[in-house]
Amino acid sequence: MNREWTVLIVDDHPAMAFGTKMILEARENIRVIGIASSGEEGLSLVKSERPDIVFLDFHLPDMTGLEVASGMMKTHEELKIVIFTGIDFMPILNNLLSLGISGIMSKDSSEEQITNMVNCLIEGQTAISLELFRQLQLGKGEDDGTALTDEEINIMNQIIKGATNEQIAEVIHMSKRSVDNYVRKIYDKFGVKSRAQAIEKFIQMKRPV
Repeated sequence: MNREWTVLIVDDHPAMAFGTKMILEARENIRVIGIASSGEEGLSLVKSERPDIVFLDFHLPDMTGLEVASGMMKTHEELKIVIFTGIDFMPILNNLLSLGISGIMSKDSSEEQITNMVNCLIEGQTAISLELFRQLQLGKGEDDGTALTDEEINIMNQIIKGATNEQIAEVIHMSKRSVDNYVRKIYDKFGVKSRAQAIEKFIQMKRPV
């Protein structure tokens, strides 16, 4: 008889969370034990329920995915964590893998991709999506990418879209003052004094070599 695998979903978007739940529970040996809508709730459920697998949204209202994943791994070392993210994978890859993350997926992943990810986890494999693999190939030689933190990368992605600091604060659930501080740090790292210069440096950093 196949063993049952328990899963916790941590995502503050109900449609995404319940959609993932339905996909997972279509498998006979998967039982979703709960859905958390914040990092703190997710940490609490991992401690009390000790699931086998966690599907974790990288951007939550109260904590970053890195913070949540780190806390979960300290509580439950055997835990398998899959990160769902809508941002560029490459800048956060090393940080995630260093925590012992078992999988990384785009939030646009299909039902088949999610099912394949579960199969890999059950077989004890670490899995990355084809999209991420392609980014790895394109990103070879871009060592400068590590100069920015995950939050700074996310903020720069918003700046490129033309978002103001206030708009960025709303999107990433952060105070405007914090965003202002991050932007100043980015300017210092790039050695620039304007958004236009920062965007130019950032694009150069991301351009395939």
